[in-house]
Amino acid sequence: MIRNYIKIAWRNLVRNKVSSIINISGLAIGLACVMLIGLYVKDEFSYDRFFKDANRIYRVNTHEKMANDEFIAGHTPPPVGLALQGNFPEIESYTRIFTPGDEIIHYVKNGRRESMTEKSLLSVDSNFLQFFNYPLLEGDAARCLNGPNFIVLTQSAAQKYFGDVSPVGKSLTLDEYGAPFTVTAVLKDLPKQSSLQFDMLQSNLGMPPVKRFSWSWVWLQMGTYVNLRDDVPNAAEDIQKLESRFPAMVKIQAASAFRRIGQPFDEFVKKGGRYEVLLQPLADVHLFSKNIGTRYFVQGDVKYIYIFSAVALFIILLACVNFMNLATAQSAKRAKEVGIRKVLGSERKQLIAQFLAESFLYTIFAAVIAIVVVVIVLPAFNQLAAKSLTLTTLVDFRLWGLIILLVILTALFAGSYPAFFLTAFKPVAVLKGKADFKTSKTGFSTRNVLVVFQFAVSATLIICTIVVYKQLVYSQSKDLGFNKENVLVVGDAERLGKNEEQFKQEILRLPEVAGATVSTNLPASEKYFDDDYIPQNTIDNVTAPEKPISISSYIVDESFIPTLKLSIINGRNFSKSFNDSASVILNETAAKQAGWKNPIGKFLVYPGGNNSKFRVVGIVKDFNTESLHSTVSPWALFYTTSKSYTSNTSFVAVRLKPGDYTRSLSQIQAIWKTFMPDNPFEYNFLDQQYDELYKTDQTIGKVFSVFTFLSITVASLGLLGLAMYTAERRTKEIGIRKVLGASVQNVVALLSADLLKLVAIASVIAFPVAWYAMNNWLQDFAYKTEINWWIFALSTGIVIIIALATISFQSVKAALNKPVDSLRSE
Repeated sequence: MIRNYIKIAWRNLVRNKVSSIINISGLAIGLACVMLIGLYVKDEFSYDRFFKDANRIYRVNTHEKMANDEFIAGHTPPPVGLALQGNFPEIESYTRIFTPGDEIIHYVKNGRRESMTEKSLLSVDSNFLQFFNYPLLEGDAARCLNGPNFIVLTQSAAQKYFGDVSPVGKSLTLDEYGAPFTVTAVLKDLPKQSSLQFDMLQSNLGMPPVKRFSWSWVWLQMGTYVNLRDDVPNAAEDIQKLESRFPAMVKIQAASAFRRIGQPFDEFVKKGGRYEVLLQPLADVHLFSKNIGTRYFVQGDVKYIYIFSAVALFIILLACVNFMNLATAQSAKRAKEVGIRKVLGSERKQLIAQFLAESFLYTIFAAVIAIVVVVIVLPAFNQLAAKSLTLTTLVDFRLWGLIILLVILTALFAGSYPAFFLTAFKPVAVLKGKADFKTSKTGFSTRNVLVVFQFAVSATLIICTIVVYKQLVYSQSKDLGFNKENVLVVGDAERLGKNEEQFKQEILRLPEVAGATVSTNLPASEKYFDDDYIPQNTIDNVTAPEKPISISSYIVDESFIPTLKLSIINGRNFSKSFNDSASVILNETAAKQAGWKNPIGKFLVYPGGNNSKFRVVGIVKDFNTESLHSTVSPWALFYTTSKSYTSNTSFVAVRLKPGDYTRSLSQIQAIWKTFMPDNPFEYNFLDQQYDELYKTDQTIGKVFSVFTFLSITVASLGLLGLAMYTAERRTKEIGIRKVLGASVQNVVALLSADLLKLVAIASVIAFPVAWYAMNNWLQDFAYKTEINWWIFALSTGIVIIIALATISFQSVKAALNKPVDSLRSE
């Protein structure tokens, strides 16, 4: 019986070549989209799950509220791991990581002394490789980080520094220490699905800042992981109970550190401060850390998993709807077949099985094509989605099980409606030509509903794509409060030491240079943050000090404001004509939070550094140092002589005159080499650095564009099929109308009008859905574009033009047929 079903299904497939091609193409596109998104989702959810006992490892986060600033961070103070292990028997062990920043590595390769900037260096506790079971190619995980001058390389790093020779026992010199480090082990290259990515490990035993701040509960610069004992329950409610016992420990442990900085912990809490320690499952770190600040981990966003999955689901639904539509469009033809079969004794369940067999045959063909398409387009998809999926990903029995399940569900869904719809006809009515193929008294058939659904989805995706790109354009064009164009950033300038100013002056002599400045940092990168600034109206504290405010800051020279083209709206810039070591320039937001209407001459009290009181000498217009996802924060600029705090980073920003940068780059590099002959010249451009902040948003825009195109393609294929059957069903009517004088234009309008009405209805239905989705998406931006009315009008126009182009081809073809042929068609 099954063999007979397949044989008949094959005959129908061959007999109706055009509809078969349309059905298979649509299903293949839909299945390919679902497979690609499935690979993407599988990759995202596999992060950090390869570790042994991954379900018992937790990252320690800190939840703090200081003054007006509240945040959750994946950074902790150095002592928190030891305190958790010592006070809670549920915690078996802990390990910590620290990012020391870029490091110049000097090494000997092939007999030549060379140097390179290493950007993927982590400083870790000695038990790091035992805690996380990264596989070792050489060395002993228990001992390879037990010394202050021990270092571990990944396989790629070993190849980079030593070639094919085993590096174990050989030395690398880290510029910051000026001493050789011994390579003690080689790691297998890290999986892409590791939230921690590094090429080199050194030991915290030799890391000065970690030692210096080992006491501090306010220096939040370390990443800490803990491992629960095997016999400890780790359901969500169990972890919450464990966390509920942490505050008492924090109050005791942090008390001395808070007293040391002049702010008793109890007083801090009374003023509204908050300091909590939280646990986050390792498996959640990658996808569920959107609002958790971190510098250590590769983070994704589960929201985009849901978005991509929904888009793929809609595309496969569109393909299934095509199948249903074309099947019902052929109902007049297939109804007689059903009637005859019923008269000859076929039961309805047998006819249902026949139609489902056809659906399975179409879907199997489509699945084979989809798999081939996935293999071919996988490299392009990797580039589109910023992934590194490989064909080996497809060699997974679980994945193939899901593909088979997908094929079965698609075949059942696509074939179910035609199977139950066509087999419900009464044989007598069908054979007399009196079968009613409509499903409602109003004449608005199920087929029309499906067409509306198809183009509503397409219109929604078009609107979403336009809004995403409009936001990206807005992000690029919005006034940031500074000018990021034509600014070259020279990194690692702290290595110049006392020669920073001389290096800057040498650069300023170049004719292509319009300005240069030295600062501890720049927009689109890290910042110094503190919550201990207290606004004060007079230097002698005659009036009571205001509530402390949280302020981010840079230490800059007098050229910072003119080089980056910030706008001073009140007061003055720093100048060598003044003693500005006790001066500060604030942005508008900082002045407002301080509560000052006339801020010039007021004071900012800061307990750290050499100076504790800074006089406000200028106010600059607010400037965005982060992406538009974040609001402008209170900001302070301290003068280079203030030494208000210690920073281990320094950058030289050079404003170049517009034109070809080749000559100026080579000249600046030559100047660098005269000062730092053994250090590589590292640079980038500020606008590119700022664009990196929108990398995820740009990926979303590209993905939306591609999937929008695919959804329109699938919908258009279905519309083309419907237009073909509409024209075929009305062949005699067209012939009569032409005999009575109808023009080609009249016939085209006749065949197009009904379908275009459906497309217009679909666009209107798409409006509220798209507005709601995009309005929610834009909530992630502190500064966002508007969803204008013209976006909806444009999407409607695009959908109508696409539909008209699809329909017109078949309509014109039908209208150009000779009336005699049309009248003879039956």
